Amino acid sequence: MKTIIFAAALTLTTSALLAHSNSNETTPQEGAIVETVEVIELRFDMPMRITVITLTGPEGEVELTRETGLEPVPEFRALLPEEVVVGGYKVDWRGLSQDGHPMQGTFAFTVGD
Repeated sequence: MKTIIFAAALTLTTSALLAHSNSNETTPQEGAIVETVEVIELRFDMPMRITVITLTGPEGEVELTRETGLEPVPEFRALLPEEVVVGGYKVDWRGLSQDGHPMQGTFAFTVGD
């Protein structure tokens, strides 16, 4: 009986872990050095509802324009202002996976000359 309960618990735990969305790729890529950047993109293996996204640069927070609304999507896009200054940038995001679990992540890149 204990074996059956353990197997059921393991199956439920494994299924729950597999249900969360994972960030597969970002634009710019983590650690990239780019000449310019026009868009922030997050790509997931399952739809994700991005509820908060911030971009912080050398002069503080950078205003982003969401191209993607609040609906769950496998690819999120936000546009940057036309001019960004040289320096390091950090993207922080939070959202809800398709199964309703809160998710968050961060990545950084550098804009160089």
